[in-house]
Amino acid sequence: MSPTRDLVLLRHGKSDWSTGTTDRERPIGGRGRRQAAEAGAWLAAHGPRLDLALVSPAVRASTTWDLAAAHLAAPPPPVPHERVYTFDAGHLAALVADLADEHHAVVVVGHDPGLTDLASTLAGTDVEMPTSALAWLSWEGGWDDVHVHARFGSATLRAAGRPPGAPDLRA
Repeated sequence: MSPTRDLVLLRHGKSDWSTGTTDRERPIGGRGRRQAAEAGAWLAAHGPRLDLALVSPAVRASTTWDLAAAHLAAPPPPVPHERVYTFDAGHLAALVADLADEHHAVVVVGHDPGLTDLASTLAGTDVEMPTSALAWLSWEGGWDDVHVHARFGSATLRAAGRPPGAPDLRA
């Protein structure tokens, strides 16, 4: 039997546009800080036990992970990854397809529209991902089974939305 792969896509928290910084350096705002922590609390109570955290090098993404990870009993350390700093679902799918088989539950903390498009493609349905939202997808097989164009609707959408009211649990 093939192993189950759990992929959690976490969009960064609402950023603070008032700072005048570059896109990569833009910080997370107050609402984003609160919502990122709520996402972490939700993951701690309902999500898979994560063994890898791939995080965009953008400040708002790394801060989102730090706030969410603080709620997990055994969070994986963040791995800043340049390939997560993208807005393209195909680039994200390629990153996921390249993951080592030793990982079973991975969180990718990044940006839209890439996260929304990847979640929607894999789930075969529209998945809304406002800031601080997450989508938890799973499938049987390898990470390389994530091919976006060939695997439309191939994953099970376990949960999606912004905590605490959502995510809509489907499992």
